[in-house]
Amino acid sequence: MGTLYPNPISPSETRIGWVGIGVMGFAMASRLLSAGYSLTFYARNPSHPNALALQSRGATQAQSPAQLAQLSDVLFTMVGHPSDVRSILLDSILPALRPNSVTVDTTSSHPELARTISSKARELGAWAIDAPVSGGDIGARDGTLAIFAAGEENVVEWLHPIFSILGKETYVGPAGCGQSCKIANQITIGANLVGLSEGLVFAKHAGLDLKQFVEGIRNGAAGSKALEIFGERMIEGDFRPGGFAEYQVKDLGMGVDVVEGGKDDDVVVLPGASLWKQLFTSMVANGQGKLGTQGIISVIERINGMNQ
Repeated sequence: MGTLYPNPISPSETRIGWVGIGVMGFAMASRLLSAGYSLTFYARNPSHPNALALQSRGATQAQSPAQLAQLSDVLFTMVGHPSDVRSILLDSILPALRPNSVTVDTTSSHPELARTISSKARELGAWAIDAPVSGGDIGARDGTLAIFAAGEENVVEWLHPIFSILGKETYVGPAGCGQSCKIANQITIGANLVGLSEGLVFAKHAGLDLKQFVEGIRNGAAGSKALEIFGERMIEGDFRPGGFAEYQVKDLGMGVDVVEGGKDDDVVVLPGASLWKQLFTSMVANGQGKLGTQGIISVIERINGMNQ
């Protein structure tokens, strides 16, 4: 059993490995199990409820990232920070990969790290794709994620049967471009979330029925994916995370922070994104970093004395 690149992928033969079973990773791994794939995962906390739930659905738990690498044809990672990607994928998984196996990092991470991982994988005769995703917990659950896939184009095409279960992949260029695309995505969604929050706060102050307001703007120029996913959650004060606020700070930081010693042409001046980062940072400062990004409305409400 097993299908290494470029042999065709099939649920009955291809062995999937998975690291990262939080809100997003658990939903994505569950979809692959439901599609009939054999899935082995590694969890730092083996008794985590999501680990037990995956095992109840037929998944197998590996004892280490290195063991997982040996058991996988395609190995996905969905972890929190670039430091996690470095320690788990670059330092632990890559040295144990078999030739022609493929790693797919769906974490929102740094483009330069993705290029380093890709180069190291090729030295070892394996392949590494950076493919961060957008769509939140609903997209992960429903298989409607936007997948920004980068690396060797033929390998991305080979992965299509798996990607199609998770959402829709778009090939965006060589290694690192997936991560750059995700950063640009986060800058855009940050603007959407702040704009939606301010619209709702103004509408509430003006005495409008907020659900009628959302319904009224849904089909106009203000309609957006952010409105569809987060509008009702914001109104209801439902800040359960699809993506953590602290991760939004991390993602925006990769776009706007000036790295000391960097080249001048590496700097992009993004005044709006810098402001979004500060607003999301205020959530972290108020102990709300583990809330969903839709919780940004609480910051706008706080500024206006509406949730004291």
